[in-house]
Amino acid sequence: MNFYIIIPAHNEADSIGLTLHSLVNQTLKPKQVVIVNDNSTDNTQSIVEEFTKKHSFVTLVNNKSSNKHLPGSKIINAFYKGYETLDSNYDVICKFDADLIFPNNYLEKIAFHFKSNNKLGMAAGFCYIEKNEKWVLENLTNKDHIRGALKAYKKDCFLEIGKLKPSMGWDTVDELLAKYYNWDILTDETLHVKHLKPTGISYNKASKYLQGEAMYKMRYGFTITLISALKLAYKKGNFSLFKDYMTGYFKAKKEKIEFLVSESEGQFIRNLRWKGMLKKFS
Repeated sequence: MNFYIIIPAHNEADSIGLTLHSLVNQTLKPKQVVIVNDNSTDNTQSIVEEFTKKHSFVTLVNNKSSNKHLPGSKIINAFYKGYETLDSNYDVICKFDADLIFPNNYLEKIAFHFKSNNKLGMAAGFCYIEKNEKWVLENLTNKDHIRGALKAYKKDCFLEIGKLKPSMGWDTVDELLAKYYNWDILTDETLHVKHLKPTGISYNKASKYLQGEAMYKMRYGFTITLISALKLAYKKGNFSLFKDYMTGYFKAKKEKIEFLVSESEGQFIRNLRWKGMLKKFS
C-alpha cells in the first residue's frame, strides 16, 4: 500500500529528527513524507533538510503563518500546504504530529488492517507518554478514538468525509462523519507510539474556548455538550476547563458560527453520542 504522510511542524527541533528517524526505518517504507515547516524559528528546517538529502521520499515545505497557537485551524491549514504538493496515487494518507516515535512495524501493521477490511476507513495505534521514567498510556480519550496526533485514512474514506476540517474538533468530526458514511474505525492496542509532548501543553485561554465552540459546530446541542465538557474536564483533572468549554459553546451559539456538519449529519452524531453514553450506564 502507498502511504503518504504529512507532518505539520512548528518549532519541533527537539523531536522532528526522532520522528523522521522512526519513519524512514519502517519495515514498510512510506512512499511520501512531507514535513510542513510552519513558521519555525528554531532548527526544524535544517534538521528536516538532512533527511531530505538522504531520503528521496522525504520533502520539505516551508509555510509562513501566524505564531499564535490555535489548535485545529493552524495545524490543518499547514496540513493542506503539504497535501497540495502531493499527487493522488496514495492508498492511505496520514496526518502525523512532529513529536512521535513510531515502532518500526507501525505502517506494516496499519497496512495489514486496511487490507483485511475493505470497510476500514481509519486506523491507528495508541499514544504513550513518559511518566516517572516509564511509558504509560496517554489516557485522554476512549480507546476507540483515534488521536489527532496519528491519523491514517483510507483514500476513499478521506475523500468521502470531505477531508479534514480546519477547526478545533477536526479529529472528532472526522470519525463521526466516517461512521455516518458506514466506515469502520480501528485502534490497535499493540502499537505503542511514544508521544514526546503531552497534548494541550501549549494551549492558551483562547484555544480552550475553541473546544466548546467545536462542540457547537458539531451540532452536539446543549445537553451533550454539557456532559462532554464535564467528562473532558474530569479527564484532564482541571474543572476550570468546564467553564471554558461552556463559555466557548455559548459564545459560538450567540455568534451563530457556521456548523462543520449538515443537519442530517448532526442528527446522526447526536444519536451516536447518546447511544454511547447510555451504553455506559446499561
